Amino acid sequence: MKSRYITTTHPDVPPGGEDDYLATLVIGYGASALVGSDAILSSSGRENSAAPLLAFEIGGTVLLGIVAAVAFATILAVVAGLTITASASFAHDVYANIVRRGRAEPASEVRVARRTAVVIGMLAIVGGILANGQNVAFLVALAFAFAASANLSTLLYSLFWRRFNTRGVLWGMYGGLGSCLLLVAVSPVVSGAPTSILSGVDFQLFPLSNPGIVSIPVSFLAGYLGTVLSRERTDPDKQAEMEVRSLTGIGA
Repeated sequence: MKSRYITTTHPDVPPGGEDDYLATLVIGYGASALVGSDAILSSSGRENSAAPLLAFEIGGTVLLGIVAAVAFATILAVVAGLTITASASFAHDVYANIVRRGRAEPASEVRVARRTAVVIGMLAIVGGILANGQNVAFLVALAFAFAASANLSTLLYSLFWRRFNTRGVLWGMYGGLGSCLLLVAVSPVVSGAPTSILSGVDFQLFPLSNPGIVSIPVSFLAGYLGTVLSRERTDPDKQAEMEVRSLTGIGA
């Protein structure tokens, strides 16, 4: 039975954290009570318009303008920060340390970072166009699934398993992220449903829209197998040092 209430992500609150999700519930149910579910669903943005419509209902154009300005500034700051972080990480970690094996010139790193920022920006634009009309709260949950699939096993194994090694890290990250990407590609997110990105085709094989329930355990399994099948042994002194860093932050 479909609920008569609508919950949505508040546009001027960055996703993440318990307070944000509590605000999502309050704003979503508040919009349903004051604006009305039918009015929200009939608007151009559907569920994503709940917060702006609630602002307009309470404070008129003034509050709506404030909410829109804060939302725009927040989105701009988040996108800019992620773009800079991703381009710098690629230039330093991938290009300088893997491609150039630590012999990259600083000027060449800067050039690679700039070009990476352009590529990331173009991919983000294409992704935004394809995801136009999708529920923002669902997209946030999907992003969390990707992050957890790639990082959760590595974080927990690093904290609590002394034998965990480099191969386990790589297997866990690539296994979790790869399985998450694969499952999303054959899920209702991409095809086979009226709200899919490619609604005109159907190559859906995985029934769930969020693959976290499968991809996160795959990440843990891959990290475990990568560690036990590797001949690499961790240095006890280095392990003790990393434990102190993770628990206290000293030397990080």
